[in-house]
Amino acid sequence: MYSLHLLLRASPAALLLILCLQLGTTKAQEDTTSRQLMTMDLQMLQIDTSEEATVVLEVSTDLRECMVVKAYLLSNIPIEGNFNYKFTSCLCNNYPRRFFWDLQTNSTVRITAVVDVIRELGICPDDWAVIPIKANRFSITKSLP
Repeated sequence: MYSLHLLLRASPAALLLILCLQLGTTKAQEDTTSRQLMTMDLQMLQIDTSEEATVVLEVSTDLRECMVVKAYLLSNIPIEGNFNYKFTSCLCNNYPRRFFWDLQTNSTVRITAVVDVIRELGICPDDWAVIPIKANRFSITKSLP
């Protein structure tokens, strides 16, 4: 009976210790979430029923380090004008980038926005930028009626 009394007396301390260890383990497991390397949003704004449209690409990242990115558009039919412009910028965690292209078309066109992570000096502050090992090209495609 005496040993049963000691077992019940030590139990709350042991339960508290196990609870603390469990909470510490759970907290450590939460920090292993993966970050999004790049998030892209492509919007196409058409002015009424005219042939003019504006393509807006918003690019963001969850990485703590900055990256040098080059953004450009591709299409299934040839399009003239500033559609062929390529933008180079420094993409950092707290500063998403928006790129704009104005285009004219009189038919349905499929547009692909491509963002390449490149190595180029003089774009990011103090030339501090990273290049991902897994992938360095990202794209998104939409149709413009």
